[in-house]
Amino acid sequence: MNNLDANSPIFAVSPPAYAASEGGRRLLVLVPESDADVSSVARKIWELANALGSRVQFLGLCKDESREPTLRRQIIALSSMVSGGSISVESKIEFGNNWLGFVKSHWNRGDVVACFAEHRTGFTNRPLSQILEANLSATVYVLPEFQAEHPRPAWLSSALSWSGSLIIIALFFWGQARLTQLPQDWAHTSLLYLSIFIEVGLVWFWSSLF
Repeated sequence: MNNLDANSPIFAVSPPAYAASEGGRRLLVLVPESDADVSSVARKIWELANALGSRVQFLGLCKDESREPTLRRQIIALSSMVSGGSISVESKIEFGNNWLGFVKSHWNRGDVVACFAEHRTGFTNRPLSQILEANLSATVYVLPEFQAEHPRPAWLSSALSWSGSLIIIALFFWGQARLTQLPQDWAHTSLLYLSIFIEVGLVWFWSSLF
C-alpha cells in the first residue's frame, strides 16, 4: 500500500512494466459519496497519473439515488481539474454498495488503484485500501483525505437570515419615519416609494444568501 499525504512528492513512482490493455495502463480512482472540496486532491491525482504515464478512470459507487447528483458533480469537477495534456480521463458511476466487486469488474491486469484515506466500507467498516490490497493483485495508492466542507448548521442559517432581515426592516422603518417629517410633495413621495423598493430588494437578497 502506498500512502500519499498532502505534501508527498510523486516523482519516484515505478510503474509496472506492462500495460493494462491495448488502450494503455489506467489509474482507477475510487470516489466515495462525500460532500467535500475536491480541489485539494485533484493535483495529487494528476501528479500520480502523470508519473505513471496512465490514463485516469474515476469510478463512483452510489448507494442512494438521492446522492447520485452530488457524486456526479464531484467526479465532473475532478475530471475537469485532472484532464489536460497527455492525461485522458473517463468516468463511470453505478448503484450499489459492493466496492470490491465493483472494482474487480473494472480492473485489468496492470491497472493501478487509488482510493481515499477515509474511505471505509463493508460490515466491519474497514478502510477500502486494506480490503483491496488483501483481495486484489493490484498496486493501491492511498490519497490524502478529502478536506470536507463544513456546512453551516440549518438553525444558524435561519437565525442569520431572520436577524439580518429584521435589522434591514428596522433601519428602513426608521428612515421612512424620518421621511414622513419632510414636506409632503412629489419628492417626498418618490423617496418613500424608492425606499420601499430598496428595502424589499435588500431583504430578498439577504435571504437568498442563506
